[in-house]
Amino acid sequence: MFRSLGDPARLAILRHLALGEHKVVDLTAHLGLAQSTVSAHLACLRDCGLVTSRPQGRASMWSLNHASDLLDVLSAAERLLAATGDAVALCPTYGEETAR
Repeated sequence: MFRSLGDPARLAILRHLALGEHKVVDLTAHLGLAQSTVSAHLACLRDCGLVTSRPQGRASMWSLNHASDLLDVLSAAERLLAATGDAVALCPTYGEETAR
């Protein structure tokens, strides 16, 4: 589950879904990502139990699963990053310099 939350695109999808249900086409327009990329990220999030979908015509409406708990986890992560942000950014193993 935490690996699924570690991708910026998946976090952006979750943020949009926190506002309400969206179709893949809506998410692609909001995020500027390809439909196949958004669909792959949604599949990952679905497999982790974080999102769910329901059919609407020929499309699917995607929404958060366990929204309250998920938003609590994301809020807690933001608070922890606020407290340890410099340590995370400067970490020699996982910090910003290693991502380049």
